[in-house]
Amino acid sequence: MEFRPCIDIHNGKVKQIVGGSLKDEGNQAQENFVATQDAAFFAKLYQKYGIKGGHIILLNPIGSEYYNDTKAQAVSALKSYPGGMQIGGGITAENAAEFLSAGASHVIVTSYVFKNGQIHYENLERLVKETGREHLVLDLSCRKREDGYYIVTDRWQKFTEEKVTEALLEKLSAYADEFLVHAVDVEGKAAGIEKELAVLLGKWRKIPITYAGGVGSMEDLLELKELGKDRLNVTVGSALDLFGGAMEFEKVLSFCGIDK
Repeated sequence: MEFRPCIDIHNGKVKQIVGGSLKDEGNQAQENFVATQDAAFFAKLYQKYGIKGGHIILLNPIGSEYYNDTKAQAVSALKSYPGGMQIGGGITAENAAEFLSAGASHVIVTSYVFKNGQIHYENLERLVKETGREHLVLDLSCRKREDGYYIVTDRWQKFTEEKVTEALLEKLSAYADEFLVHAVDVEGKAAGIEKELAVLLGKWRKIPITYAGGVGSMEDLLELKELGKDRLNVTVGSALDLFGGAMEFEKVLSFCGIDK
């Protein structure tokens, strides 16, 4: 299990939010933590510890009055840690190269690929042609319905018809270097992981998967490691002491095999 750090940026500031609370209208979100430091500060911190593969997420959509401020923070972080972090939020075939040139190791994509409730393979193929499979992460963030977990898009506001299954993972792995999966219903709540989702993701292993959502204690980390058969990487957000939580950053790194 690798630790994959995060830098979530909303309204031009590094924040931790309750995932399901994000609304485009009025640029609103329920905040758990607002950092006084900028995004570059956190990128340099992760670089200091040699942690790669974390993600920067722009939480404002293109067209928002805050988008340019949010993007400026993100680009500053990428330039502070060249090749060390991935970036997502409003990524398309048209702007992916810009973020890769700014220092992103990968671009993370959801809404551009999952359109009108389904996988838009034309857009997916256009992205792969632009970035190369080796620089593309597909965000399969999902919410639970009665019969399973379904991918959600547009800052987790819209359900698609695509159910997260081993067959879907297998199919999409031909296009991506990694998957990022936020368990949106527990994201930002630090009240426990989505156990069923962890088991589902842990059954399949072909490309790396990073799980995010609900980790609030070292016990949760251990449970994720066990349920995911030690095949899942992990993001810890609101629960981390860097973001006002109780989990010690260095203790989490040690659990994930990073000692400094």
